[in-house]
Amino acid sequence: MSTVKWSYSGLKDYINCPRQYHEVKVLKNFTKETTQQMLYGTVVHKALEDYVKDGTPLAKNYLVYKDMMDTILQIPGVRYPEHHMALDEDKNPCSFGGKEYWVRGIADLLVIDGDMAYIVDYKTGNNKYADPKQLRLMALMAFAHFPEIQTIKAGLLFVAHNSFLDETYEREAKDKLWESFDPELMRLKNSIDTDKWMANPTPLCGWCPVKKCEFYKVRR
Repeated sequence: MSTVKWSYSGLKDYINCPRQYHEVKVLKNFTKETTQQMLYGTVVHKALEDYVKDGTPLAKNYLVYKDMMDTILQIPGVRYPEHHMALDEDKNPCSFGGKEYWVRGIADLLVIDGDMAYIVDYKTGNNKYADPKQLRLMALMAFAHFPEIQTIKAGLLFVAHNSFLDETYEREAKDKLWESFDPELMRLKNSIDTDKWMANPTPLCGWCPVKKCEFYKVRR
């Protein structure tokens, strides 16, 4: 049986459409189009990372985010911007780029203050369909990498909407937090073991790069 290697974004892609995930992520037959929204998100993330890390002034178009980021910078503790973390199958810390990793991810900002930690994930998109599960995974990896952490306050910061969705996690609840990923990971593992990757047709099929799929429709 094949080992499941995953990230939050990869698992989300799989759940959205196993067929697309297989063609793009596994076989690499197709590449997702880089949209203007994606480019904007990448540039904004880099600007916010540099501002937090070494005080690089924000470009004029991003000054609207300065007050929000200055509030974030008031959080006490040691800051780890764009912090890479990975775990092996036993959920122990391992090298982010090593072959032994099971799951990995990057926290936009991790701040550690004694036994308390804070995780902030920047979002440039709409806050209508906010998904805190990404925070959950980052928190679980932080608990593994930093044994001193007992409590994590985490939030999705929707910079374009001045909106903040927050959750709090306790180390004692980490087993239950891991269980919330089990159903989706079992589905992914089953697809890997059986080599079956079913298409999941949705109204977004016109944006799919897998043009040979029977459900692909040309955008109008």
